Amino acid sequence: MTIKTKGQKALTLPLNQILDGDCIQRMNALPANSIDLIFADPPYNLQLRGELHRPDNSKVDAVDNDWDQFDSFARYDRFTRDWLKAAQRLLKPNGAIWVIGSYHNVFRMGAELQNQGFWILNDVVWRKANPMPNFRGKRLTNAHETLIWASKSEGAKYTFNYEALKALNEGVQMRSDWMLPICTGHERLKDEDGNKAHPTQKPESLLHRILLGTTNPGDVVLDPFFGTGTTGAVAKMLGRDYIGIEREESYRKVAEKRLSKVRKFDREALEVTQSKRAEPRVAFGVLVERGMLRPGEELWSMNGRHKARVRADGTLIGGDIKGSIHQVGAHLEGAPSCNGWTYWQFRRDGKKVPIDLLRQQIRAEMAANT
Repeated sequence: MTIKTKGQKALTLPLNQILDGDCIQRMNALPANSIDLIFADPPYNLQLRGELHRPDNSKVDAVDNDWDQFDSFARYDRFTRDWLKAAQRLLKPNGAIWVIGSYHNVFRMGAELQNQGFWILNDVVWRKANPMPNFRGKRLTNAHETLIWASKSEGAKYTFNYEALKALNEGVQMRSDWMLPICTGHERLKDEDGNKAHPTQKPESLLHRILLGTTNPGDVVLDPFFGTGTTGAVAKMLGRDYIGIEREESYRKVAEKRLSKVRKFDREALEVTQSKRAEPRVAFGVLVERGMLRPGEELWSMNGRHKARVRADGTLIGGDIKGSIHQVGAHLEGAPSCNGWTYWQFRRDGKKVPIDLLRQQIRAEMAANT
């Protein structure tokens, strides 16, 4: 993908590639306003002190890698500030960011997100169905991680596939607490010696929910802490483009091997349930213009208590009120608002039919002609 910027030469996005090196330097080299979504799983700065053992005295494989070690909170805060500043520059005006962390770092990231001008939309608690127990018995078991979802700025538009997430949740509005298992079994990637390829590999189910709900096919997703490529794998399956940044060669090799085996879902499988607000707008007056409803024809409320007459200009008159299908319905019900499309019905062959069926008929014709 080539990005053209005013007064500058065209820059090409390295789509579906893993870039090596420092994430901040790499992000600063990419064109501004070019990314739809960033998913960031940065070092947590776990501040571990000494080795951890199970009751049988076996050693716990904890995160003690150099990339998770910072000399002080001040140094970690500078690192967080710099990569979030780079992220702010990269996002499109309608772009968004997800960050994930534990109690060690997520509050520091949340504050810096606000300092950088991001607007927090939700925090999500990922409740782990199978968390590692607290072997020392001195604290509560750490059974969750926290994600923060933020738009680029206050008032900015952003992608939210509400109906798709609702469908994913058996028709119930998606909540902000997600019960998902940690990465185990066949999904857990191993290195050549049979050990974990990465200590904090995220499950594909987590990224599936994020990308399905907050991106669309063809969007560009950046993961500046790519690891073994979970973000890229899910993005590829869902028809999104990805850019990964990873400085550790061992992780890049595992990710490249993993991504080479991933296949994109077919086009029909990638379609998701759309919000009604995303469908083409149809004015009630169009139904009158096309003769689907006639001036003077009576409409009835769904509860049967009220009626109104259609006027030639696509408004209604009901009792002492004149106005749109929404205004008249709200007035008759004594309500602050009303969705006229689902409130009013007309009669055909002795049966009451919702006017929304006529709107859907017009939308189907519009879709067939595009």
